[in-house]
Amino acid sequence: MERLNGGSAIPDAFRGGIVALGNFDGFHLGHQAVVGHAVARARAEGRPALVGTFDPHPKRYFQPQTEWFRLTSMDQRVALFAEAGADATIIFPFDAALAALSARDFAAERLADWIGAAGVVTGGDFTFGKGRSGDVATLARLGDELGFAAQTVPPVMQDGWVVSSSRIREHLRAGQPREAAALLTRPFAIAGMVEKGAQLGRTLGYPTANMRLANYLRPAYGIYAVRGRLSDGRVLDGVANLGIRPSFEPPEELLESFFFDFAEDLYGQTIEVQLIDYIRPEAKFDDLATLKTQMDKDAAKARTLLAG
Repeated sequence: MERLNGGSAIPDAFRGGIVALGNFDGFHLGHQAVVGHAVARARAEGRPALVGTFDPHPKRYFQPQTEWFRLTSMDQRVALFAEAGADATIIFPFDAALAALSARDFAAERLADWIGAAGVVTGGDFTFGKGRSGDVATLARLGDELGFAAQTVPPVMQDGWVVSSSRIREHLRAGQPREAAALLTRPFAIAGMVEKGAQLGRTLGYPTANMRLANYLRPAYGIYAVRGRLSDGRVLDGVANLGIRPSFEPPEELLESFFFDFAEDLYGQTIEVQLIDYIRPEAKFDDLATLKTQMDKDAAKARTLLAG
């Protein structure tokens, strides 16, 4: 998988490809259908299969003060695109220059000229160009003019609902990680570097791997059954507190994961923690003994849930 800058010339090996185009945050079932269609078409025509996406997300560019909403980091998305069969990911830097392009200029300059796209595949709600002036009908018309064939993939439905990033966010904010995972086709996962903390968990017999939430969506604060994937590929079961640690001062927003039957040093390593089940909301305890008793119960519950 190659990772290419959408603001630079595309290598000849990837010109003439079929491009799946969108934000694809979360890379859920609907996104997978779009990319899958592009990959299948590229293979049938003997062309490169490409995914075009944007960084930062346009919403973050236009509304920088909005609450955190990301479901995947760019690194996670690139890895998922590779698993889906894409040959390269083209990342368009979403900046003032890109935001100012008209729909026609984006199609002409970025898709036809820079990428040399033979085809572009999007979801039905895709918009582009200054002021979101272009839609899928616009893209199809411009494609006819500029020499690429635009196709639209219909939304994916599950239980009577359209699969969407918004619905996944609703599930996570409601403490429903399994419902979110059903739409994502995998557990929601936060990746980050393990930081050295105050080591309060160690004094209670629960040494934790502490991570910042960065620009990820904030799921419901609370205790979760989790699985951690280490940089060497090992997968560990555990229990985690996601939130502000109300029993300690000062409050600090962290994801603190305790992995069962594991005693190695993870400081400075980048790991990925999957939220599997929500156990309970955060709570403040009057003393450490009461907190320790509850942590023992939480760990036992997490082991049971993960074993199931």
